[in-house]
Amino acid sequence: MERIVVGIDGSESAADALRWAVAQAKLTGATVEAVYAWDPGPIVSLGMPPMLDWEPLREAANARSHEIVAETVGSDSGVRIVAKTATGHAAEVLVDRSAQADLLVVGSRGLGGLKGMVLGSVGHHCAAHAHCPVVIVHGAPRPEAHVPERRTLEDDAD
Repeated sequence: MERIVVGIDGSESAADALRWAVAQAKLTGATVEAVYAWDPGPIVSLGMPPMLDWEPLREAANARSHEIVAETVGSDSGVRIVAKTATGHAAEVLVDRSAQADLLVVGSRGLGGLKGMVLGSVGHHCAAHAHCPVVIVHGAPRPEAHVPERRTLEDDAD
């Protein structure tokens, strides 16, 4: 495994996904690409003037991706993490990035408004459309993964 793409948005669910991706990268030697998507569409729909200088907003989004990574896993995670910022809807951005990834990791819930949902719209879209396997992380990863003992048919007959 060479590249794990993980969606980040500042939510606790995305933080859990980033921590899971880092743990997986430690096992496989992969690089983690932490992707923060920002969508200026809602701002444009508010009727902002067309001459608005987007550069400060773009710079703030880029800084936010680095802040989220630093806040979540610190600077010494033991793996290579590349923080990326992309313009567009998170679901579409992550599906596009999945085309060059070995694994896509997302949290089960983002910052969307439907709190009662078990799976958020971004996770749902990624699971249906990604170009690589998808892991949807629900909750914080356990410090030590439990690997069940290997059983044989004879063990089950007892």
